[in-house]
Amino acid sequence: MVYTEETVPSRVVFHVGPITVCWYGALIMLGILMATWVAGRQAQRHGDDPEHIGNALLFCLPLGVLGARLYHVVSAWPHYMQHPAEILSLQMAGFGIYGGVVGGAFGLWLYARRNHLSFLRWADYIVPGVAVAQAIGRWGNFFNQELYGYPTSLPWGIYIAPENRLPGFGQYERFHPTFLYESLWDLLMFGILWVVSRKASWRLREGDLLLLYGILYPLGRLLVEFQRPDAWRIAGVPTAQSVAVVAIVGCGGALWLRHRSVGRRVHTEATT
Repeated sequence: MVYTEETVPSRVVFHVGPITVCWYGALIMLGILMATWVAGRQAQRHGDDPEHIGNALLFCLPLGVLGARLYHVVSAWPHYMQHPAEILSLQMAGFGIYGGVVGGAFGLWLYARRNHLSFLRWADYIVPGVAVAQAIGRWGNFFNQELYGYPTSLPWGIYIAPENRLPGFGQYERFHPTFLYESLWDLLMFGILWVVSRKASWRLREGDLLLLYGILYPLGRLLVEFQRPDAWRIAGVPTAQSVAVVAIVGCGGALWLRHRSVGRRVHTEATT
């Protein structure tokens, strides 16, 4: 197959005067809209006011963006130390999902505290939508020609333009679509969270879906990071994998302990 510039996806959706709308931003906004809709459905199903979702977004979105940006800046600190103006540049690129999730969760906590709501209850409503948003947003990496893996000859390998190839990989043309692997995992994660929220609702405690998300997403990220030649590493280990292991153990342990205690209480009540 002969590759030309026509095979490289355009980053731009359209122009409106001086305003340029790019695929990355458009897909993120679509993901946010879908996440809001899904969370609203979840809240309405449990008899809660779905308007809280839109209102909480005013807290979650800016803090999520800030957290995502900070995570990325820390991960690439040697570069930003040399170019500090780029940290807050209007053309800034680079966001870390872990930081975005922590920042968004903090925003939700602030909103819930201010409005006397249960943080865990509303987090459970939101996390399935977060999975949808991540699945959609990851396609922005396709149009930006980023978040790809190692070279491959597999038929689903994607073409990366020479100027977007990592150092040491300039002679290769096709690479693993790492963004696609994570997007598919996010869709699977959404399906699991959605089904569990409906089929096993009688067994769930507030916060269980949040903890399940805290297991599933890191598990997928743990696997995906094996296909990240540009991964941020500490002591030779991809940092995202270290965070994933901590999250899986912490959330998995918390989920097991809280249901183990419930089982013990039920057994004690049944025998008295």
